[in-house]
Amino acid sequence: MEKESLLMKKAEEFLNMFRKGEEFTKALLKENERLRYRVAQLEEALRQSKNEARIRHYEEKIRMLEDELNSLKAKFKEVEEENKNFAQKYIEVEEENNNLANLYVASYQLHSTLDYSEVLKIVMEIIINLIGAEKFAIMLIDEKTNELVAEATEGINGDMPRVKLGEGVIGRVAKDGESYFAEAMLHTENIDFQNPLVCIPLKIKEHVIGVIVIYSFLIQKKSFSPVDYELFNLLAGHAATAIFSSKLYTQSERKLTTIQSFLDLLKEKPRR
Repeated sequence: MEKESLLMKKAEEFLNMFRKGEEFTKALLKENERLRYRVAQLEEALRQSKNEARIRHYEEKIRMLEDELNSLKAKFKEVEEENKNFAQKYIEVEEENNNLANLYVASYQLHSTLDYSEVLKIVMEIIINLIGAEKFAIMLIDEKTNELVAEATEGINGDMPRVKLGEGVIGRVAKDGESYFAEAMLHTENIDFQNPLVCIPLKIKEHVIGVIVIYSFLIQKKSFSPVDYELFNLLAGHAATAIFSSKLYTQSERKLTTIQSFLDLLKEKPRR
């Protein structure tokens, strides 16, 4: 009995050891599973960390590239603005050169002849071609009547009425020697002789010999340019000098011709 009891006791101890070993094995397997899961978590976290690092790296690079692109765009815009400014300045210089050339040609033409009718023709061509006037008149002061009389007209049907000094816009310009410019450049078919768009005095120093009266401009001319005012100043002085000189020369030529004819008559032998 004792032997059986001892065997039973050892068997029970063995079973207890086996159960403990089984429990230990289960615990070990469970811990192993937990560790494997943790390792998987850590690996996933590491991958995510690497991905996030890459993403941050790429985001930083993208920001750098965007900053560089914005900087290039800003520089491109600056260069574009500079090019526009240079182009505008080039156009202005070209216009200024053309204007100076036109002024030089106009001035040269005015003093290229002493023929009165030729000078009037040149003045009219300047007004038409360089200023763009369509309907206008050149009026000179008649010293005997103290009135302004039209010497040449363009686009005006019929005779221009005489204007007394100091009367209306034209008379005041002739009297005061100050140019007149209307507020608006209107294009009308009908002419109001008392209300021109522009009236320029023809002056030799402070002495006014006449006026240029403009009633309408070509339809494409919308406003006055700086060169127009330069041309008006040119006409106010140079045209006045050219007209006055050519008129005196023509009158002196006529007088000389008359005197010469009279002398020729005196030299002829009297008939018997």
